[in-house]
Parts: sequence; structure tokens; C-alpha cells
Amino acid sequence: MASARSRNARGTGDKTLYPYAEMSIQVSLVKERRSPSELEALWKEDDMAGGEKVRAMVVIMRTSGCCWVRSGGCTMCGYREASLREVTEEDLLKQLDQALSKYKGEPFVKIYTSGSFLDDAEVPPSVRARFYEAFSGCRRLLFESRPEFINDATVAEMPPNVTVALGLESSDPKVLESSVRKGFTPDDIRRAGLLLKSRGLGVRTYLLLKPPFMTESMAIRDAVASARFADEFSDEISVNPLNVQRGTYVERLWRRGEFRPPWIWSLIEVFKTLSGTVRARLMSSPSGGGAQRGVHNCGECDKAALDAVERFSFSQDPADLSVTCGCQAKWKAYMESEVALGTPADLDRDFENELILRT
Repeated sequence: MASARSRNARGTGDKTLYPYAEMSIQVSLVKERRSPSELEALWKEDDMAGGEKVRAMVVIMRTSGCCWVRSGGCTMCGYREASLREVTEEDLLKQLDQALSKYKGEPFVKIYTSGSFLDDAEVPPSVRARFYEAFSGCRRLLFESRPEFINDATVAEMPPNVTVALGLESSDPKVLESSVRKGFTPDDIRRAGLLLKSRGLGVRTYLLLKPPFMTESMAIRDAVASARFADEFSDEISVNPLNVQRGTYVERLWRRGEFRPPWIWSLIEVFKTLSGTVRARLMSSPSGGGAQRGVHNCGECDKAALDAVERFSFSQDPADLSVTCGCQAKWKAYMESEVALGTPADLDRDFENELILRT
């Protein structure tokens, strides 16, 4: 549902891609052999709760999948690899038992499915109630949902420690419709966010940095505008650089050289521009950071730049974004070239990269 889940465990706590998304395509061949009663993954990481850095337990469930996939899904989403054809209530409750066996009282618990936790067809109300009860003692309980499942009835069932993550991606209706193919509008997300806030619940909004068909400079402007739109109803805004997942439309564009994942400099520029101008906490934990399929710079400075993003995600201090490299000039020239040529194609592709892409 969000932008998003190949998880690189960097520790900022907003991992929006599943651990399997960067694995071999063989995953899809063995999918049916995975047990529906077992969790996809579970780990511990750092995040924020009550204004302080705390440990969080992250639970990735196996479910029947996102309802939107049946209508074609989003252009960048490979979550269908997480789904199984049949997952029963008993299976889901066994997964809850596994999660509880690993729970050591972490203040923050995140429950991710491959779709919407509030979709009755994916997680029945009786199962949701068990999750609410099981983690009623933690400070924050986060899960994701599409806006159509957020209404007076589902919100009334939520305990006060809930934070709902909303995958807005972009505040531009045309981007959502044609580039991301999200299946809802920015106003749908705004309605859901304001409803949650009116009931005293938390909202974390996901934005997608560089949807397909966008140049680098367009992507920066879109992320900034989208964050300002989301600030009204968000406690946290997570800017998620697009990560090329297997079997997606975006992967086809990428392999043809028609898409380059964003530069880390672009993510840093978004945060520098927004810092001090929005109320919500700004954050990012880039999936696949430093890899060909993920947000990356020249390779030499990627770790330092990603570390800067991580520090800022906790501190909100723009001074933590101070990192330099000679490739900043190349990034700026890249953006100028995109504008001059009128194309978002990967202008930096060379023979060596072509060999990498074919593997």
C-alpha cells in the first residue's frame, strides 16, 4: 500500500518495502509453498514515540493481498509477491501468536500487510480486534490502510494508541491517476486523515519521491508540494524514494533506460526545502538505498548521504543534512540536461550499467 517495501534495515523505522522485494525472482516460484500461518518477517528497529527514540517491533504478515491489485494495482508496487491465495482467520491468529512470542514490550509496534489492515476481506474485524487487544499496552500501534476503509465505524473500533499510515504518494491528482495509478484522489486521503485526527488518532503519510514519467526536478517540486498538502492532517510525513521492485511497470521502464531512481541529493533537497515550514515530523528510511534499483548518488558518498538522512529523520535538525561530494555538480547537471532534453530517461546509463541490469 505504501510506497513502501526491499527493506534495507537502516533503522529510521519507516521501512516501506518488504524484505523479499530485492531477492531473486525465484521468490515468485516458491510463493505457494510458504505457509499462510507463518509471518513473512519480523525484526526490531528504532523509531519515535512520544517525542523520543524507542525500539519498535516490525511485523510483516502474510495475507490474501491488496484489493487494488485485482484492478491492476499501482505502477511501482510489487507487493503481490507477499500475498497468498487463501489465508484464513486461524492462519492470521497463528501469525499474531508468533508476533507475541517475539514481543518484548517494545513501545512501538508496526503491523504491515501487503494491502490494508482495515480491509475486512484481508484482515477480518475479529482478527483486528485481537491485534488491538494484544498490543493495547504499547505506546504506538501502526498499520496501513487505503482511505476507502477509513470511516466512522472502523475508526470507532481503534484504540487510542493507533497511528494509521496513509499512502498519499502525491497531492497532484494527475500524478496519482496516470503515473502512480493509485485508485483514489488526494481529497480521499485528506478526508481520511482529518477523520483520524478528529478522533485523536495518529497519522503517518507516505509520499513517493519520483513517480514514473517525472524528471528529477519535477519530483522534488512534487514532493515538497505534497508534503505541504499533507501537513494539515499528518503527524509524520515519510518521503519514500521510489525503489524499483521486480515484476512492476516501473521495472520495465527502468530496464529500458526510461527511468532512473532518484538521487539521494534530491531527497536531501526536499528536506532542506521543507525544514521549518511544516509542523509534521519529516522522515525517510530509503529502501534499497545505494543500489541500482534504489535511491543513489555516485556510490562513493551514498552511505554518508543516507546516514545524514537517517540523522535528520530523528533530529529534524537541517544541520544533520550537511554532507558534500563532487557528484553534487553532476546531479545538478543531470537535472539541467533532463529539462533541456525534455525527458526523464536515465541519462547516466552506460555499458557497465547495462550489464548490471541484465542480471
